[in-house]
Amino acid sequence: MANRVILTDIAPTSWEHPADRAALNALRAIPGFDSVVRKIAAFFGERGLRQLFLANAVKVGPRQRPDLDAMLTEVLETMDWPQRPELYVTQSPLVNAAALGFDKPFIVINSATLEHLEREEQKVLVAHEVGHIMSGHVLYRTVATILMTFGLGALPFLAIAVIFPFQMAFLEWFRKSELSSDRASLLAVQDRRTVMMTFLKVAGGPSHGHTIDLEAFMEQAAEYETQGDAWDKVLQVLNTAFREHPFNTVRAGELQRYIDAGRYDKIIAGEYDRRSDVRPTAQEVGADFRAAGEYYGDQAKAAAAKAGEILGRAKDAFTDAFKTGSR
Repeated sequence: MANRVILTDIAPTSWEHPADRAALNALRAIPGFDSVVRKIAAFFGERGLRQLFLANAVKVGPRQRPDLDAMLTEVLETMDWPQRPELYVTQSPLVNAAALGFDKPFIVINSATLEHLEREEQKVLVAHEVGHIMSGHVLYRTVATILMTFGLGALPFLAIAVIFPFQMAFLEWFRKSELSSDRASLLAVQDRRTVMMTFLKVAGGPSHGHTIDLEAFMEQAAEYETQGDAWDKVLQVLNTAFREHPFNTVRAGELQRYIDAGRYDKIIAGEYDRRSDVRPTAQEVGADFRAAGEYYGDQAKAAAAKAGEILGRAKDAFTDAFKTGSR
């Protein structure tokens, strides 16, 4: 990328979404959370994870997919991140990537990503995962991935009583951490259209010879967020509850708000936190919760107002079903 701005010493607090930090703090506040994380990490181990990809994926380097290797270099240079993660390509029909590991995170990119996305769009996914690494998300996301792959019930040290709330809290944070790394990908690629087009293609696939229109997709994102009544808002909450990722229209809308608020332009102009200066304080944690509360406000009010109606509709549906069945 010509004319890219190098974000020297940038700290992840510069781009992290307040809902991400607040959700992670809430997760850490669950009794026994840190103990469970340590036990899961010890139970599986990073070496075992890395061996899986050494055995059945392709490790990227100067001689193996060198353009992809150069892409990672560009991202690391732009974000001024000195710790180079290993990068693997694994065979998969899903457009996706992941950062995994405990002490030495590595990135895995699915082969479908290289097939369906243009080069700069591929870089968006690589940068997204670098964002997770820089934010220190990878330990928790790896644990979350293990839990979602093997199931909480498969872990002998977890009591059944904590499984559901633990899973819900993890998924809530997992989704919010995506919003932070979407911002990181924009900062690394420094092209709004490329990032938004990536959301469009992940949602609906490449053009396959058809016309695809980014602005129409952004209008769709606005429609999802603003149209419909309170019941639609409740359905949105229910549809999201068990998902690992936010919907792509939601991600596009969130990132557009970040741009419209001027945060992106300020960072590119040099106004951002430096890693050498950042020292988290209790006051900042409190600010994260307040900012997250504002973020959740409208969504939560719309959903809470309809909570009774959900129960009422469910009760009526079950009542009608039993009446029908008894005839």
